[in-house]
Amino acid sequence: MSYAYLFKYIIIGDTGVGKSCLLLQFTDKRFQTVHDLTIGVEFGARMITIENKPIKLQIWDTAGQESFRSITRSYYRGAAGALLVYDITRRETFNHLGSWLEEARLHANANMTVMLIGNKCDLAHRRAVSTEEGGQFAREHGLIFMEASAKTAQNVEEAFLSTASKIDKKIRDGFIDISNESYGIKIGQVNQASAYGGRDGPASQQRGCCS
Repeated sequence: MSYAYLFKYIIIGDTGVGKSCLLLQFTDKRFQTVHDLTIGVEFGARMITIENKPIKLQIWDTAGQESFRSITRSYYRGAAGALLVYDITRRETFNHLGSWLEEARLHANANMTVMLIGNKCDLAHRRAVSTEEGGQFAREHGLIFMEASAKTAQNVEEAFLSTASKIDKKIRDGFIDISNESYGIKIGQVNQASAYGGRDGPASQQRGCCS
């Protein structure tokens, strides 16, 4: 399918926070309970519509283990958006956000849009990090913030689309040079002047779940 733009995303965060499950829920609208850890980097894609423009999201799901960090770092370059994920039931995954964000900003372009996601909000009875704490961290670091559940799909769609909307606004406001692919954006066959509404839909991918 033709698109006006392609946005490259990267999903980052500690191992086991549900990065792969968030992506699988977004692309295939399903949840897998099997926890196969991501090895290196895996890939998913989906067409969306923002401001009546068909946009393709190319999403790279990274491994959270320290042993794969050198591989992950190479994917920051040329990313328009990053989803930084922690598990609301595991305090240590929240405590590690600062180091993930520091690494992202060291290796990515300065205009990369970062969405902070507190995943597994369906497990509120096991909550170890409050919504207020997540919001506070996001405000302090200039991030968008949502709590979500890959299992129930709560806010999963919204998280990916809100990030895309923010990127699209930066393009329209002139903060991103779309001719420079290091910003993680590729111009498609459908230009802005003649853009037509794309149809949301899942894209095929091969993957496990819950990095």
